[in-house]
This record gives sequence, C-alpha cells and structure tokens, in this order.
Amino acid sequence: MEPNSNFTEDQLLLSSVQLQEQLEQQKALASVIVRIRESLDLERIFQTTVTQVRQFLNADRVAVFQFDLEKDWKGEFVYEDIAPGWNSALEVKLYDRCFGEEFASSYQEGQVQAVGDIYKAGLSECYVEILSKFQVLANLVVPLSPQKELWGLLCIHQCSETRDWKESEIEFVRQIADHLAVAIQQAKHLKQVQLQAAKLAQAVQRDQVIARIVDKIRSPLDIETIFKTTTQEIRKLLQADRVAIFSFNPDWSGNFVAESFAEDWTPLVGIQPMIFDTYLQQTQGGRYVNNETFTVNDIYQAGLTDCHVTLLEQFQAKAFATAPILQGDQLWGVIAAYQNASPREWQSYEVESLTKIGTQIGVAVRHHKLLTYAQYQAEQQKTLTSVITRIRESLDLDTIFQTTVTEARKMLQADRVAVFRFDPQKDWEGEFISEDFVPECSSVIAEKVYDYCFGENFAPLYAQGRVNAIADIYQAKFASCYVQILEKFQVRANMVAPLLKKGELWGLLCIHQCTAPRYWQPSEIEFTSQIAEQLGVALKQDSYLKQVQMQVIQLAEATEREKAMERQELLAATIDKIRQSLDIKTIFRTTTQAVRELLEVERVAIYRFHADWSGKFVADSFKDGWKPVAQAQPMIIETFEDTDDDNELPRNETFVPIRQGEKLWGLLVAYQNSQPRYWKEEEINLMAQVAVQLGIAIHQAELLDQTKRQTLELTQALQELKQTQTRLIQGEKMAGLGQLLAGVAHEINNPVSFIFGNLIHLNKYTEELLNVVKLYRQNSSLLPSVQDQIDKADLDFIIEDLPQTLESMKVGAERICDIVLSLRNFSRTDEAGLKAVDIHEGLDSTLLILGHRLKNNHERPAIEIIKEYAIFPLLECYPAQLNQVFMNLLSNSIDALEEKFKTIQQRYLKLSQRCPIIPLSIWISTQATNNQVVIKIADNGLGIPEEVRSHMFDPFFTTKAPGKGTGLGLSISYQIVVEKHHGQIKCSSKPGEGTEFLIEIPSSN
Repeated sequence: MEPNSNFTEDQLLLSSVQLQEQLEQQKALASVIVRIRESLDLERIFQTTVTQVRQFLNADRVAVFQFDLEKDWKGEFVYEDIAPGWNSALEVKLYDRCFGEEFASSYQEGQVQAVGDIYKAGLSECYVEILSKFQVLANLVVPLSPQKELWGLLCIHQCSETRDWKESEIEFVRQIADHLAVAIQQAKHLKQVQLQAAKLAQAVQRDQVIARIVDKIRSPLDIETIFKTTTQEIRKLLQADRVAIFSFNPDWSGNFVAESFAEDWTPLVGIQPMIFDTYLQQTQGGRYVNNETFTVNDIYQAGLTDCHVTLLEQFQAKAFATAPILQGDQLWGVIAAYQNASPREWQSYEVESLTKIGTQIGVAVRHHKLLTYAQYQAEQQKTLTSVITRIRESLDLDTIFQTTVTEARKMLQADRVAVFRFDPQKDWEGEFISEDFVPECSSVIAEKVYDYCFGENFAPLYAQGRVNAIADIYQAKFASCYVQILEKFQVRANMVAPLLKKGELWGLLCIHQCTAPRYWQPSEIEFTSQIAEQLGVALKQDSYLKQVQMQVIQLAEATEREKAMERQELLAATIDKIRQSLDIKTIFRTTTQAVRELLEVERVAIYRFHADWSGKFVADSFKDGWKPVAQAQPMIIETFEDTDDDNELPRNETFVPIRQGEKLWGLLVAYQNSQPRYWKEEEINLMAQVAVQLGIAIHQAELLDQTKRQTLELTQALQELKQTQTRLIQGEKMAGLGQLLAGVAHEINNPVSFIFGNLIHLNKYTEELLNVVKLYRQNSSLLPSVQDQIDKADLDFIIEDLPQTLESMKVGAERICDIVLSLRNFSRTDEAGLKAVDIHEGLDSTLLILGHRLKNNHERPAIEIIKEYAIFPLLECYPAQLNQVFMNLLSNSIDALEEKFKTIQQRYLKLSQRCPIIPLSIWISTQATNNQVVIKIADNGLGIPEEVRSHMFDPFFTTKAPGKGTGLGLSISYQIVVEKHHGQIKCSSKPGEGTEFLIEIPSSN
C-alpha cells in the first residue's frame, strides 16, 4: 500500500500544481482580456498584451508582427516587450521568401507553430537565419486572423535557451491571439466608421463650400471676380497647390484667365503665352467636348506624351484633375486642379466637386456672355447712332471721317481705325486720309499704297459690299505682297469694309489689330459694315453738297446784285427812320439794328469819344448769343488806320466816323465776330451815308435835349419859387396872426385890467354897504313904505347873491387875463430870435387856443388831453416857430380823432346798431435825454398808411378835401425842426391804433 500511497500523493501534488498554474493562467488571461476590452486603441491594446504575456510566460521577447497586405508577405514588428539584454525587433523590415511556401497556408488555417529548438525543428535555412538575427532559440507563433484573414503574428521568443512549450502555454497564447483578432477587427470597424464619419463631414463641408462658391458665382459680380473667388475657394477645398481656369479660342488654342496658387509657385495668368495643344486641336476639344473629366495622379506614370509632359512641367504640375466648362452645349474651357509638390491620388468626390464647379462656371460664363453681348450691342447701337448723328450734323467730310474713326476705334477697342481713299486717276493706288490709333502704333496718314494684286483678288468682292475679316495675317494664306504691305503698318489682324459712292468703290474702312491676332466677332463685322454704309451715305451727301455749292455760288452773284438795290432802298428807309425821331436812344437803337440787318453782320455798335479821346460804346445791336458792349467800361482806342489797303484783307470789323459838324463825335462800327470778313466798298459807303445822317440826327437831338433841359430847369425854378412864395405867405400869415393876437391881447388887457382893479374896490364897498343895511334893519323900525320896498326887492336875496356875483366877475376877469397871457405866449412877437423858454408854456398856450375844438359838441364828445411833462431846464429855441409846430401837429391830431369818430359812427349807423362810447385822446409827453429834449404828441385815431407816411413831409402833399388843407403844415414843421433847430421829427403809426409824432431838439442851439 505504501507505493500506491506515494503515487497518489505525487498525483495530488501534481494536480495541485497544475490547478495552480491553470488558475494563474486564467487570471492572466482574464486580465489581458479585460485590458483588451477596456480600450479601443489598438496600440494600447497590443502594448499591454505583449507586456503581460511576456511576464506571464517568462519569455525573453513577446512581439506583434504585421504583414503588409499589398506586398508579398513582407512585414515588420510593430509592438514588443523584451527582457533586458536582448535586441529590439521593432521597425525591422522582414521578408521571408519561403514563408509563403512553408507557413502561409497553415497560419491562414489558424495553426500554431511551437518550436523548442530552432536548430532541431527542421526549419529552412532562410527561416533559421531570420530567427537567429533576432537571437531566437525557441519560438512560439500564433496567427492573428480577424475574420479568417491573416493580419499578423503573435510571436513568443526564448532567446536565452531552448524551451519546450507546454500545451497550456500554447492554449493560453492561442486564446490571447483570438482576443487580439477580435480587437483588431473592432479597431478596423472603428477606423472604417471614423473614416466614413470623416468622409461624411468632408462631404458636408465640401457641399457647404460648393454652395458658397455657387452663391458667389450666381451673385451679380463681374466675371473676373467670379473667377478669382472660385479658384481661391476650390484650392482651399481641395488643398491643391494651384487651381486655374483655362479658356479656349476658336482654334482650340487658349490661355489661363484666372488662377489661385500657393506660395513659391510661378503664376500662369499673364505669364504663359498662348498655349497650343495639338491633341485638342486635332480632336476638336477631345474628351472635354463630351463633358468628361481627366485625372492624372502622376504625370510620369500616366503614359502621357512627351509634349504633354513637357507642357505640364512648365506648369510645375506633378498631378492634375480637370473638368470641362460648358457654355450651353459648347466647350468654353476647363477648370484644373494641380498638385505641384508631389504626385496625388485624386478622390472621386474631389473630381465630382471640380465638375460641379465647372458646371456653375459654365452657367456664369454663359450669363456673362449674354450680358456682355447685350451691353456690347447696346454700345454698338449707341456708337452707331452717335456716328450717324455726327454724320448728319456735319457736311464737312474730314470732320465726318475723323469722328467716325475715333468712335469706331473706341467701340471696337482696336489699335487703329483708318479711312483709305483710292486715287480715281490711278489703278488701285491710294492713301490713308483719316485715322485714330493707340500710342503704340505708328501713323499711316498720307502713306501711298499700291497693291498690284488688289484688283485681281479683292476689288470685285469689295465692289459687292463684302467685308474681309482676318484673325491672323500669317494664317490667312495671303500673297506675300499683301502681307508685306500689312507688315509695313504693323498689322497682325485686319478687318476691311468697302466705302461705296454711288455704287463705285471709293475707298476702304480699315480696322487694324497690331499687337496680336484677333478673332473678329460677327457683331463687330456687322457693326463695321453698318459704319461703312453710313460713310457711303456721307460720301453721297458730299457729292450732292458740292453740286449744290456750285449752284449756290452762281445764285449768290445774282443775289448780290439784287441785294445792292435792296440796300439802297433800305438805306433810304433807315435815313427816314432816323429823321422821324429826335430821341437820341431811339435814334441809336434804330440805326444799329437797321445797319446790322442791312449788312447781315453779327454786331453794329456806336462808339463815342470823350474830350481826352477815351470813350465808350453807347449803343449796339447784336446777334443772339453775343454779349452787349454798350454797358462796358470806358476804353481808349490807340490808333485808327485809314488806308485803302485794309479793305483788301479779311478783318473782324470795319468802322466809319460820325461827325457833328466839323467835330469828330464818334464811330459807327460793324463786327463779324465768328470769322474775318472781306468788307466790300459798297458796304463801307452805305455805313458812311448812315453815319452822316446819324451825325445830323445827333446834333438835332442834342439841341432838343438842351432845350428840354433848360425847360426843366425853368420849371424847377418856378416850382421852387412857388414853394418859397407859399412859405413866405404862410410865414406872413403866422406873423400877422401873431401881431393880431398881440394887438387883441393888448386891447383886451387894458379894460380887463381896469375892471379887475375896480372889482377889488367894488367888492370892498359892497361889503360895507351890506353891513350898514344889516345894522339899519336891526336898530330902527322901518317905515311901511320902506318895508314894502324891501319885500318887493327881495333884499335878503340881493344881500346873499351880490357877493357871489362879484366873485363870478372876478373869476371871469382872471380867465380873460389867462387868455390874454396865452395869446401873448403863443405869438411872442418880441421873441423872433433864439431864446431860452419853457416849452411847456408854449404847449399849454397852444392847447388854450385850441380849447374850443377840444370841447364836446353836437358832432362828437370832448377830446381828452393827457399830459406827462418832465422837469428840465429852459430850452434854447425859436419859441414862436416851435409853437407853430405844436399848433400844426395838435390840429392834425384833432382832425384825425374827428375823422375816426365820424367813420365809426357811420359804420354803426349802416348796421342800425347803437354806437358804443368812442374814447378820443391826445397824449403829450416831454423828457430830456442825451442832451436832447424829446416831445411826443400821440393820438388814438385811425393811423396813417405807409404810402401816405412816406410823403407826408413833402410840400403841398395833403389827403384832406379841397379847401381844408394846403399841404404845407407838416412841410413847414419839418423845416422848423430840422433846418432851424437842427433836430429831428419822426412819425410812427399803426393803422387802426393811432399816430405818434416825435420831436427831438438839441438842448443847446
């Protein structure tokens, strides 16, 4: 039993160790699986796996080997974990030529290779050599085959010694490889998803960029801006080195019209000459006509022709993608993306984007062409209309030709436009007679040309009206003689239209392009043909014009004879008109107008000399459009040459003298301002006859003017005499009135003084008598008869009334004294000179005299006087004259108030209404200010209108009814205040509110 017991213990111990190993293996496997599942980063998964597997197996190296599927079983170690002291196998490229024969099929089937000793396993020498290179002695290899596709190998290397690989280890590594295959598959799927997401994002971005480009293309921008924007945006979208737009010519040559390129690359636009692609020329556009694209990833690997590669090298391109630009159904050009730095594999979506943009550019080009064509047609019609208008406006053939060549060259943007005329006396020889050209070209004017082959090749066609348009003289198969002629004039492209005059070939309209060939458009040919046709019309008109001019010359001579007779008749009529008037201005106007019409000149003027022989124009008659000279400043004419030779030369003017008796008064001048004129002798004689009559008329007019002037002076003197007489009369009246008032005051003053003096005694006597009567009645008995008489006489009443009667008599006497004093103050006959007086006394005296007019009467109520007198020293003045001013102003105020009351009362009577109370007031105020005394007299009458106020101080001006005013009151008042007192009198008035007169008199005169 003991041996069995030991065996059982050994089995149990072995079983326990195996279980422990399996447990550790499962733990390690679980740990690796967890790490694999925790991450989707393949690099992290591989690095974690090789580290943990090497640690678990205690191997010298664990590495992941990846095959390059595009190459025959080549590959490299991409991940590893190695023990210290052994070489790294990373990034070592391997190629086992016998791998495919020995192991590829078995690995693809999932078999594991476990080699305990590479030198005893019967491996091929090449394989042993490779393993020895990596210091391998024992090798365990498990294939990594996601979805049964051999991706790589999981390699466990034992370098220090040989090793017998356990089945558990092989199984462990196989399970690890299975999970790595799953991780590889997941990473591959993730990468595909990410790639698809990136492609979708790029597609969205591309669509957005393309949509933005399309919006810019469709916006109303000019075609150059569209090209520039498109190439820039597409280059950014495709990340290309250059994007360019190429435009074809009708012969399938072409050039670059727009581009966008990265830094350090040479531009193509404006640098590359005209490009001739023989393939495109032979195939008439090649694949592009069929709307096909063309992509080349590497120009050196695409099988292109040498000439094509050479052309692309000039563009610095190593790869390119092109798409056609179709203008409707016609190929216009291509849009090309170039990769210059290196070859490039063009993606389908990139070519598709390029195609979409090419389509939109084609639409934009078509729209631009239609718009340009419409604008060009409009400009052609505008230019054609302008040329036709100029032709019809002018009859001068040189002007018509010059205008036409200038307008046509501007319209066609040509280098030269010229008119060539054949010499009818010579066989197809001629010269250029009119031209317009750019500075880069030379002039061809007056160049004699003779083409002996012209008559054979071109004359019949031009005579039929054919237009010859040549894009390039070197491609047109012309005779060498004709090419030499065109080279002489620097011509490279040529368009010629015939000029026909009455069906015969008169000349040629030539359009030259000197700098380069030019493909003439049908619209340009039609435009040139129309211009030539209009010039033919002008030639026909010129022929008719010359015929008419000959007839006109013949008629002119006959007309001139008739005009001479008419001039004599008109001269007689003009002289008669001059004699009909004595007004100098009328004579001048009639004369200048008549002479201008007689001579058919542009201006006739009369110039008058001053005493110093300077002078000025006093009258003129001129044609519409010219300025008058009669208002010009005086001028001095240096010399007048009177020679017979002058009339033989053309001049702008001619003149004849105007004499007043023997004295030179002035000149009669005729002008032709627009151009010099040959003055005829009969015209100068006619002017001389008119000047003689004009001198007589001027003398008569001056005599008449002198008589009128003397008459006016006498009339003014008489008027002044009348005014002076009237003022003297008025002054005498006022003086007489003053003397009368002074005499009346003196005569009244004596008896009044007697009465006033006796009233004092009478009052005293009466008082004593009454006292006696009272005493008598109190102390004695009266007789009956006496008592009866007392009762009968009403003695008590007499005693009471007698003192009052005496007092009334005293008041009356005092009133008479005041009136006498006022009359004396107003008249002041003893104060004719300057004297310092109180002007308030003068105002009060005037009011006292006018007192009867201020009281109420049966026609109006009383006028209220409101006085505001200031206190100031006596005023030095002429008192009597100043009182006269006060009298005039106050009288006018009273008249105005009476007129106001009468007007308002009549208004209410017409309305059958009761008239309200109408206040009538006069304000008199005085004040002293700034060494002046100011007197204001105002009323609340109806006011004075402005048109009356401006004339109110004029002599004899009055608005009162005849017999009620002389019109001298305010005029005399003005003279007294302004002239006598050196003051001012002003009037201010508002209609309906009243009038105020303001008098300012200096305090010292």
